[in-house]
Amino acid sequence: MKPKDTALAILVAMIWGSNFVVIDAGLADIPPLLFTAMRFVLVALPAVFLVRPPGIGWRNVVLIGVFMSVGQFSLVYLALHLGMPPGLTSLVLQAQVLLTVLLSSTFLGEKPSRKQLLGVGVGVVGMIIVAVGHSAIAPILPLILVLGAALSWSIGNVLARKVRARSGLSLVVWSGLVVPVPLLLLSLVVEGPGAIGNALGHLSPMAIASTMFTAYISSLLGYGIWNTLLARYPVSRVTPFALLIPVAGLLAAWIARGEIPTPIEAAGGGLLLAGVAITTLRRRTQPASHGAGGRTYTRQSDSSMPATASRCASFSESLGPHGTSSAHVLRGTARLSADDLKASEKPRATVP
Repeated sequence: MKPKDTALAILVAMIWGSNFVVIDAGLADIPPLLFTAMRFVLVALPAVFLVRPPGIGWRNVVLIGVFMSVGQFSLVYLALHLGMPPGLTSLVLQAQVLLTVLLSSTFLGEKPSRKQLLGVGVGVVGMIIVAVGHSAIAPILPLILVLGAALSWSIGNVLARKVRARSGLSLVVWSGLVVPVPLLLLSLVVEGPGAIGNALGHLSPMAIASTMFTAYISSLLGYGIWNTLLARYPVSRVTPFALLIPVAGLLAAWIARGEIPTPIEAAGGGLLLAGVAITTLRRRTQPASHGAGGRTYTRQSDSSMPATASRCASFSESLGPHGTSSAHVLRGTARLSADDLKASEKPRATVP
């Protein structure tokens, strides 16, 4: 990748990682369900008038919106509201990669490799360690909510893989239309008209800035840059940068809030991240070389690259942001067969 594009990929990972701290700051003034609804009003409008529909049918758009956006983000916002540390949230949410592997095996018939199963096993052990360590110093409910968000996200991943939208950004925008109405109604019931009126009537500069950052910077700008990079480079060159998201999240939480995981949480988080890396990283096919008689050969590298890791990733299947049949562009005359391409597809990992 060109240095400029490498810097852009790192920038997106930093944006998505720091997003958890920004959300946490906004929750000081806005109830979580209302905050989630406000974010997606800005995500969908006016972008919905500028971006073509994803072309997957309204039923699929609604289902993906329910799981990928309503379920995932409402639970994340609730967890942060109840005291889940934002840095740890950015790490635990990556459990969605492991859950996507298991759900894809069950509902899509995608048989996981031994390496993927190893990664899932390592990640589950790490998750158990995090849960034990966190429950010793704080209530367990927020952690359960983040795991619920990861499960909801993974269901959305499976649905997105099945329908294969023409554009990750298009699916982000149009599925965003599903979020505001049900969450506003739920906010009225759970948080109450008084809390909603008070929040909207006394929006602080921090609350406004947090809402705009999560909608315009994290969702629209982040996905826009990510999809641009995916259009320029093979999936295997772009998606490794998504593994920087929890690192950026922990760093941002340390800088902004002085958040430092306990030794047990750090050990478990390290195992969880290792499991995600084992699950998503794979061998990369090297450019073809020509032997005697004009025959073309390809070579496998020992270096590993993730098949996908970002929210757009799961959305568009070219990564995916979490596209369509992620074709690995090979220099020279080497080409992947359809069977090779299908076998190379991996679960997507994404960020809020």
